[in-house]
Amino acid sequence: MSQDIDSHTEHQKDLQTSSTDYEHLADDSHKEEFQRNQKEDHQENSQKESQENSPNDKAHDKANDNNNENTNETNVTEDLKDNDLPEEISDEDKETIKKVANDDNLSHAKSYASILVEQVMDAKETFERSLGSLFTSAFTAGLEIGISFFMILSAFALLSRVLPSEYALVLASLLYPIGFIIVVIGQSLLFTEQTSLLSLPVLNGIEPLTKLLRLWGIVIAGNVVGGCLFAALMIGLGLNMQLFSVSDIDAYAEHVLGFEWWVIFGSAVLAGWMMGVTAWLVTSARDTLSRIVLVTIITGSIGFLGLHHSIVGNIEVFSALLYGNTVSLWRYLVFLAVVLVGNTVGGVVFVAVLKNRTFLFEIEKVKEQTANAKERVDLRHR
Repeated sequence: MSQDIDSHTEHQKDLQTSSTDYEHLADDSHKEEFQRNQKEDHQENSQKESQENSPNDKAHDKANDNNNENTNETNVTEDLKDNDLPEEISDEDKETIKKVANDDNLSHAKSYASILVEQVMDAKETFERSLGSLFTSAFTAGLEIGISFFMILSAFALLSRVLPSEYALVLASLLYPIGFIIVVIGQSLLFTEQTSLLSLPVLNGIEPLTKLLRLWGIVIAGNVVGGCLFAALMIGLGLNMQLFSVSDIDAYAEHVLGFEWWVIFGSAVLAGWMMGVTAWLVTSARDTLSRIVLVTIITGSIGFLGLHHSIVGNIEVFSALLYGNTVSLWRYLVFLAVVLVGNTVGGVVFVAVLKNRTFLFEIEKVKEQTANAKERVDLRHR
């Protein structure tokens, strides 16, 4: 044991000697080399520590990212407040509605109630916008939707040279969704998409009917004016570019107008119904790609079937009024009025009213389940 103590003492002396030797080194280069070696050793130790800690840090960062994503994807219905609902509804019913609407899981499809409540809240925001903002957005939609007709007419003119006109019309109609994708994803105000959406606050007693009618009037005016301006400028441009001819414009207008008024009305009802369903499905989707696919499928079906859409039809017939030889002003105005009414009926009755009624039945079911649960609890306590 005494030998161990002696060796330990000698080792300490050696350390002290080396330290003393360093302090008395005359050559500065040796000092610098010694300091550099110490610095490198310190950096290596730091790197080892960071590598050991990096898996934990990465896991922590990933958890934070997931939390942020979940926060960003939180459904808009979680912001539902009591003042978003009409005053006539009791506090108990308000709590029931919020419970049903917020019963949503990001890993599953949106619930029926959350879709409807989200649409009501979006519609409320539209009601609160200024008149200038509403008209400008609707005017933009009228311009953008004209891109569909411009593409269809160009394709029809090209295909009709090699195919019978009925086949050329069907194939050209495949381009019908282009303008709708631009409008819907760009969130401009298109009347047929907004028909059912804007009527929901009225059906639930949140907004008055007079305000809805005024809002519809602004959106229709913006869509029609924008569409007419597109027809005047872009269709004239297409004629000068020889993408299509006057005979092509007349032929397409007759394809739209060649029916009895009641047939056009029924076709417009179905088109309005499908556009209302489009608005519903777009709200149910969680990402942009899904929305594009849904808009393409439904509006493509409208174009394929040749159904009458008031805003696109406005451009189709007004183009023939300006540049063609077969459409009169009276015929154009009657057509526009019939199709607007048909689209409105289809969107309001077959989408807004039925979807809202279904939601109310669901609320009644939840209230009944809550009452039964309370009864069972009371019986247990007795």
